[in-house]
Amino acid sequence: MLPSDSYAFIGDPPMIRPDADEVHISVTFSWDIKEAERLLQAWLQYYPVVKLGGVAFGDPCGEFTPGLYVKPGVVFTSRGCDNQCPWCEVWKREGRIRELTIVHEGNIIQDNNLLQCSQAHLDRVFAMLGWQHNIQFSGGLDSRLMTTDLADDLRSLSIGQVFFAADTKGAIEPLRRAIKILGLERQKVRCYVLVKFNPDEAISEATERMEEVWRAGAMPFAQLFQPKDKWIDYSGEWQRFARAWSRPPIMKAIAGGLSLRR
Repeated sequence: MLPSDSYAFIGDPPMIRPDADEVHISVTFSWDIKEAERLLQAWLQYYPVVKLGGVAFGDPCGEFTPGLYVKPGVVFTSRGCDNQCPWCEVWKREGRIRELTIVHEGNIIQDNNLLQCSQAHLDRVFAMLGWQHNIQFSGGLDSRLMTTDLADDLRSLSIGQVFFAADTKGAIEPLRRAIKILGLERQKVRCYVLVKFNPDEAISEATERMEEVWRAGAMPFAQLFQPKDKWIDYSGEWQRFARAWSRPPIMKAIAGGLSLRR
């Protein structure tokens, strides 16, 4: 998702540095703040103005500028979310869903909860996407809001991947229903699955949820929970689990052995 232009860099200043009046260090994850503060001093050696910012610092996110802090093709058409999931920082930082003034062109939709937007806004987004290819709804679609009309709109597009989320056991049934309505093959349907938000969750319990997501018709994308202010160093067993249930080739092998085919 990182920008790819000649003025975008990762880490310390390179030996050959472009001319610039100002440097922005964009930080996504709170556990990277310490490293960002070190980079601030490193870049200040060569540039008069260096600023720290990004969602890790509570940026509420305003209008979206294509290519700024993200690679070309990634677009946000809305901010915020009306849900108040206890593991999520979006609603605390960005507030309730709000539609952005301009729908920029791009094939990767990164909105937090696109389907909470008005029908008029969705029509504008789908009209823009009608000209795009390999469309990715990587911000995730709320399976509870899927309707037959929305499914028709989505199927009319050149879909590469659609992401849903099933972070609790109760989310499995809405996921199953949404996938059935949408009617896409499994290889185009991914599902974020939060793991270890309950610190007592066992691998057997997490595995059962992954299998349920597979049976529903999606390929899971396991995400080990990380709190805002403290990095959890998970055991090798949990790291292997998350890696296995986020990589399609490994999942297909696991699913074949467990007879989980839909």
